[in-house]
Amino acid sequence: MNKVELLAPAGDLERLKIAFTYGADAVYIGGEIFGMRSAAKNFTKEDMTEGVNFAHERGKQVFITINIIPRNEEFEQLKSYLLDLDEIGVDAVIVSDPGVFAFVKETLPNMEIHISTQASTTNASAANFWYSQGAKRVVMARELSFKEIKELKDNCPDDMDIEAFVHGAMCMSYSGKCVISNYTTGRDANRGACAQPCRWKYTLVDEVSKGKFEPVVEGIDASFFFNSKDLCMIEHIPQIIKSGITSLKIEGRMKTAYYVATTVRAYRMALDEYYKNPEHWKFNPMWLNELKKGSHRDYNTGFYLNKPNSNAHNYESASYIRNYDFIGIVRGHDLKKNLVIVEQRNKMNVGDKIEVIGPFKNTMKATIIEMYNENDETIESAPHARQIVKMKLDIEVDVDYMLRKPIVTINTI
Repeated sequence: MNKVELLAPAGDLERLKIAFTYGADAVYIGGEIFGMRSAAKNFTKEDMTEGVNFAHERGKQVFITINIIPRNEEFEQLKSYLLDLDEIGVDAVIVSDPGVFAFVKETLPNMEIHISTQASTTNASAANFWYSQGAKRVVMARELSFKEIKELKDNCPDDMDIEAFVHGAMCMSYSGKCVISNYTTGRDANRGACAQPCRWKYTLVDEVSKGKFEPVVEGIDASFFFNSKDLCMIEHIPQIIKSGITSLKIEGRMKTAYYVATTVRAYRMALDEYYKNPEHWKFNPMWLNELKKGSHRDYNTGFYLNKPNSNAHNYESASYIRNYDFIGIVRGHDLKKNLVIVEQRNKMNVGDKIEVIGPFKNTMKATIIEMYNENDETIESAPHARQIVKMKLDIEVDVDYMLRKPIVTINTI
C-alpha cells in the first residue's frame, strides 16, 4: 500500500529536526528570501545544508517555499538562489507565480516543482495544465470539499501528487490572497509580511442607518468578524486518504518546536493506526486531546465537509487557547549522577506534576523530584529562559522528549 506523506512546517533548524524525529515524512521551509513567512526565523544557507543532510540521512525530504509574487528586479537574485538550492540538494521548490515556475524550469530543468495553494487550483483542468508544464505536485486551494478533490484527482494523471492542508490556521481570504494587511499597515501579505489584521477587533457601521452599529451575527458581540477558527482534520483520516490526497500538510512555520512535535506526533499516530487496518480504523479521542494541549484556536473542518457557515469563525476573541505550558526539552543525560539534562522553556519547580511526550510514545506522567543548575547546585525552580538544568524524574526519558505541565488558573473570587 502506498502511504500518504505527512508534511510538516519548520521555521528553523531545530523545528526541522523535531518534525522528523516526531514522525514527519517531509518538511517545508523557507530561506531568507522569496518565502511567504518573512517573520519566521527561516534558514540560512548553512542551516539549510545541515537540514537537508539531516533529512536525507533518514530517507526524508525537504521542500523550499519560493511562493511570493516577485518584482522584475528580483529575478537576478532568484537565479543565484536557485543555484544554491540545487547545490544543497533540496528535493523540491514550492511556487505560485507562473513567471517563477518558468524561471525554475529554465534554470534548473531537473528540479521538482510543487504548485502552491496560492495558485488557487480548484479544478482538474488547472491541475492538468500545471502537470503538462512539468509540475510534480499541486497543492489544493483550501476552498475544496472532499468530493471536489476526489473528482479532481480522478481526472488527473496517477503520478501527479495532490497535497492539501489538513491542520492549522485558516486565512479568511481566498487561498491566502489578502490585501488588508497591505492597506492597514503597508505590510504585503503576498510578499510574506502579513500583519494578520484579520485577527484584530473591528466595529461594523451601517452607513444606511446613519452610523448605527450593526451586529454581524445576531445575539453576539461579533467584534472579531474576520477571525477564522483553526483547521483540524484528524477525525477524518479515512476520508482524506480516499479522496486522493497524497500529502497531508500541517500549517505553522511561525509556530514553536513544541507545536510541531505535538501536531506531527498526533497525526503520525492516527495515520499509523489507519494503515494497521484501514477498513476498521477507529478515531481515538486521545489524538484530538493531544492537539488541544498545544496552543490553538477553536477547531473546525474548513471546506472539506461543506461550505463553512458562521460556526467557522470565532467572533468573540482572537486569542489562542493554551491549557498547557511547554516547560522543557530533553538535551541529554548526566550518566554519572543519573540525571536528565533539560533546556528550560517555561518556569518549572521541584515537585511539579508534569507530562512527557516523545516520538512514537504514549503520553507519560512524571514528577520533578530534584533539580540542579549547571554548577550542580540544588535549585527549587528554573525561572530563567532557556537555562540548562539537571533533574531527577521518576520515569525514563530520551533526548528530544518534551516536558509540559497544565496551566493552573487561580480563582481569586
